[in-house]
Amino acid sequence: MVQLGAMPGKDGFFGEYGGQIIPPPLIEIMNQINDAYDEVSATSAFQDELNDLLVHYVGRPSPIFYSKRLSDKIGGARIYLKREDLNHTGAHKINHCLGEALLAKHMGKTKVLAETGAGQHGVALATACALVGIECEIHMGEIDIEKEHPNVTKMKILGAKLVPVGRGTRTLKDAVDSAFEEYLKDPVNSFYAIGSVVGPHPFPKMVRDFQMVVGYEARIQFQEMEGKLPDMVTACVGGGSNAIGLFTAFMDDEDVEMVGVEPAGKGLDTPDHAATLTLGVKGAIHGFKCYNLQDKDGEPLPVYSIASGLDYPGVGPQHCYLKDMKRVRYESVDDAGCLDAFMTLSQVEGIIPALESAHAVAFAMSEAAKMGSDKTILVNLSGRGDKDADFVADKLGL
Repeated sequence: MVQLGAMPGKDGFFGEYGGQIIPPPLIEIMNQINDAYDEVSATSAFQDELNDLLVHYVGRPSPIFYSKRLSDKIGGARIYLKREDLNHTGAHKINHCLGEALLAKHMGKTKVLAETGAGQHGVALATACALVGIECEIHMGEIDIEKEHPNVTKMKILGAKLVPVGRGTRTLKDAVDSAFEEYLKDPVNSFYAIGSVVGPHPFPKMVRDFQMVVGYEARIQFQEMEGKLPDMVTACVGGGSNAIGLFTAFMDDEDVEMVGVEPAGKGLDTPDHAATLTLGVKGAIHGFKCYNLQDKDGEPLPVYSIASGLDYPGVGPQHCYLKDMKRVRYESVDDAGCLDAFMTLSQVEGIIPALESAHAVAFAMSEAAKMGSDKTILVNLSGRGDKDADFVADKLGL
């Protein structure tokens, strides 16, 4: 059994991963955020305000849906979906964005900065900032802006300043670089709301804590529906926030297998993938140590996924620790499998998943066929596919 205990430690490490690989002046700023988070998150006032918003604003708890038609079509294990796609803003991202926006306001910050890939984090953060009344600036790669135009429009409507990033691969990694550089210009008055369980301490811890609501809800809901825990839980992994949010609640349940699903892109034998835990090596990126995809000089490789929210060359440090401890198994699904799952779930259940989430659906479909009908798989359907519909239609010639 993996005992997480008080992970990360006060130094921000999950085993050998995580930490604060940043200049000393920035370490002081990060420690101030950590101290403020530890202080304010423990108060009943903060907890009550956040919980009230999660219920009455976001619409929590999100339901679990038994995908009977999909399960019958595939055969084998019964597939269930944790419907994070039904949250306000359409994904799990709103869970931590509300927490980060409230913390920024508590700390007296005047501006919140962030990166976004698929745009779900950007929309959720713009929404949260509008709600609490704080300025919001979102950095987004030009390729992702073109792919995810509906979310770009939403961010602008919500009052966020959108900064297009045209350098490098013009995708998520470069958006992170751009946003972090802007943050460094004024870290005293700004708050960098990282969009996943990545970055320097305390962000992997903080975002995980705000996302744990997913798993704890699911654990109770599933037992009420089935009278037992699921045999397997699975979620897509880019940075890893939706997956760690689900996995945390089942960490001590040894009979529950946990599987994270990475993007194999155009194939693991090509350079066009973002399978960090599958093919990555240990190194540092964006202020923390993790498995990452890098060249011979130790620089991050350009990565690719059909799902903009998954094309990141690193991964959350807690996922790295869980991989080494063999508590979570990490698999990958390529673009073709993702698109097949996207269309199958849409046409069999009337649920259009985000391309990110479709990776986990694809894995569940494949795995269910190998399991008995007495077995169950719970998929975290982390987001809805409104943002991807036009892109997929164009790609498939619909």
